[in-house]
Amino acid sequence: MKSSRQLTIVIKLGTSSIVDENTHEPLLPIITLIVETAVKLHKDGHKVIIVSSGAIGVGLRRMDIEKRPKHLPRIQALAAVGQCRLMSLWDSLFAHLRQPVAQILLTRNDIADRTQYLNAKNTLDELLSMGVIPIVNENDTLAVAEIKFGDNDTLSAITAAMVQADYLFLMTDVDCLYDENPRINPDAKPIEVVEDIDLLEADVSTAGSSVGTGGMSTKITAARLATSAGVTTVITRSSNPGNVADIVKYVQAQKGSQPATPPSEVTPKSGEGRSPHSPSPLHFNDLSKPPLHTRFNPDPEPMRDRYFWILHGLAPRGAIYIDEGAYNALAGKAGLLPAGVVDVEGTFAQQEAVRLIIVKRLPSTSTGASGYEKMNPQPAEAGRAIVNYSAIEIARIKGIRSTEIQHVLGYADSEYVALRENIAFSKRERNSRPVTPSPT
Repeated sequence: MKSSRQLTIVIKLGTSSIVDENTHEPLLPIITLIVETAVKLHKDGHKVIIVSSGAIGVGLRRMDIEKRPKHLPRIQALAAVGQCRLMSLWDSLFAHLRQPVAQILLTRNDIADRTQYLNAKNTLDELLSMGVIPIVNENDTLAVAEIKFGDNDTLSAITAAMVQADYLFLMTDVDCLYDENPRINPDAKPIEVVEDIDLLEADVSTAGSSVGTGGMSTKITAARLATSAGVTTVITRSSNPGNVADIVKYVQAQKGSQPATPPSEVTPKSGEGRSPHSPSPLHFNDLSKPPLHTRFNPDPEPMRDRYFWILHGLAPRGAIYIDEGAYNALAGKAGLLPAGVVDVEGTFAQQEAVRLIIVKRLPSTSTGASGYEKMNPQPAEAGRAIVNYSAIEIARIKGIRSTEIQHVLGYADSEYVALRENIAFSKRERNSRPVTPSPT
């Protein structure tokens, strides 16, 4: 049954989901089922994006190499060989069902510039409006460590946020998250709904495959990114891709009607009702228990696109330590003034991203010097900012009034170290204020 409006669904497939770990042969039965699922969703009126790993794995098979090499140029060469074959395979299978597809290859550099980020977003939006299914992968043929997303779980989360998707499916080799490792403990209990990811207690000991880079911990990280942007995120088994449609049907029906729960169904946890950002309801009579999965509910106050880009699209080049007064002013939507800056770390230029770390400013000494102590517990990163001054300049103007910038530097490009529109705080920091450490 079709929904009352289009949903945008991103399906992420790891290398182990579509390539045999030992032989490196493409798992054609699974890939075929994924193609059929994507086309069915598309025919039901939904927009679908596939984020597909596997280029290196397919390249290993193509070149008859048994193990993934460690030498970067060789890995990139295998990715170039494998990406050609992988995309040909996707295109061939989709062509049998008369479904056009497109290839999108990205590195972090491609979205680090705001204009390029918007160009990527606009291209994806246009492809979806044309009825095309984009197939996204990291451009492993060019990416080096400094510009890699790290894994396609992260790439899929950023892609889902970029297109403001309704759902992100992280397909893996297990049904869901468990509170303990089910391979060791047969009494491990499935975690079906996660309402607050910061309170999640799950076993993440499952590592990535020998041909992949991800693992369960990277999927939780991806879920954190996607849910902060308002995307419902689901972990489920890749060998049963038809589960995607069944889970979407179940969750949408549950959001739309909230009927009495059948005795055989798991009772939803509190806060699982429809939010203003939820899709329009689907009206189904059948609310039987869905396939086993873990669902991460989206943040009811999702992060705006620009703030998400600042937090997750840019690589920080350094850090700025700010005092509690500056943080409170930023929480009140003010910009970051030099008076609130306590210290600078790293080397960065104007208009580059930096990490923001909150510290407690200590009283000045008799020599006029002032210090600080880190918050307890110390936030590794409260947020990020795009700065108006370089690290050297901020080190010279930290702690002074804005009116003194001209005197110290000889010029004043801005009264702010960073404009408020160029500052984004993580979800945890948006929902809390810094805690002053108690005296020892």
